[in-house]
Amino acid sequence: MKTVNMQSAKTHLSRLVEEAAAGADIVLAKAGRPIVRLVPFQRDVSPRKPGAWKGKVRMARDFNAEDERIIALFEGRAGSRP
Repeated sequence: MKTVNMQSAKTHLSRLVEEAAAGADIVLAKAGRPIVRLVPFQRDVSPRKPGAWKGKVRMARDFNAEDERIIALFEGRAGSRP
C-alpha cells in the first residue's frame, strides 16, 4: 500500500490515478492520517432487474391534482389569493 500526502497528491494526481487504475493500492493522507483510498472505477455489469421497487412506492390519489396557489405563482399572480 502506497500512502501519499495531500500536497504531493495535488502535484502528482495524474500519475497516481494511472497507478490506481493499473491496480496499485494508493491511500491519500492528511497530516499523516489516512483520509481516502484511490480505487479504479468498476462499471456495474449486472443486468437491471425491472420491478425492484414494485410494492414499495405509493402515489397519493391527488398526486396530479392542480393547486391554484402554485398555478398563481407560475402565472405571476404570487401576491394574489385565488
